[in-house]
Amino acid sequence: LFAGTTMKDQYGDISVTFLDGFVAQCEIKRPPNNFFDFQLIGDLADCFEDLDEDQNCRAIVLCSEGKHFCAGANFGPRSGGRPSRPQQSADEPNPLYTEAVRLFRCKKPVIAAVQGAAVGGGFGLAVMADFRVVCPNTRMTANFVKLGFTPGFGLTTTLPRLVGIQKANLLFMTGRRINGETAQEWGLGDVYTDNDNVRPAAIELASEIAVNAPLALVSLREQMRPGLADSVKATTDIEGREQFKLQRTEDHKEGVKAVAERRPGNFQGK
Repeated sequence: LFAGTTMKDQYGDISVTFLDGFVAQCEIKRPPNNFFDFQLIGDLADCFEDLDEDQNCRAIVLCSEGKHFCAGANFGPRSGGRPSRPQQSADEPNPLYTEAVRLFRCKKPVIAAVQGAAVGGGFGLAVMADFRVVCPNTRMTANFVKLGFTPGFGLTTTLPRLVGIQKANLLFMTGRRINGETAQEWGLGDVYTDNDNVRPAAIELASEIAVNAPLALVSLREQMRPGLADSVKATTDIEGREQFKLQRTEDHKEGVKAVAERRPGNFQGK
């Protein structure tokens, strides 16, 4: 494969393009908001697994078409309020998170180009990456409590690893939004650049990584993330169980409605 060619035309709404220097660009194509669901995360995991086996890829740039990196889960009418295949009981793993864990088991370094919003599970997707490129218009939020339930996508494990328990708790319990400058200060961002330069900066970092010995990169990444996928699996089992319970509350229904209407929720503890 050569620069500009594609390994596969499309993984659902994920487009893959091979760039110069052993860099693969994986672009989410659901503009402008790039909401995710079970299908998108499964397609992305398929893509990453294929790239693991492709010698033309040594680093991955994860980016999105449109205004936002990933503005969260699709809670629209078609999703029935739940962006996953049906979970039959609280003790059954959430199928969405089963797909998400596959991402953490992949071997190649990932650089996320985070323009605009990274919300909820979209924030979890950004945190899954090894590095994040942010900019002035980046907005990150773990707004789960505003939706009447608790964090998912492994964030209760992955976010404290990056920013510490206190800052993670602050984001989780307030549901507040932070900008790109704060993300950079807190260690969520690794490169801070102009709004128009997010993707080129991510490609530049990926190229700097990919010039190095590929076997050493894979080995080093595993050493730096020992047991992370297993930890995320254990975490998402808990997250899925709690979300299953809380998604059946009146507060969750109110939270989804309130966020859609851009107002504070009127929660009753029911």
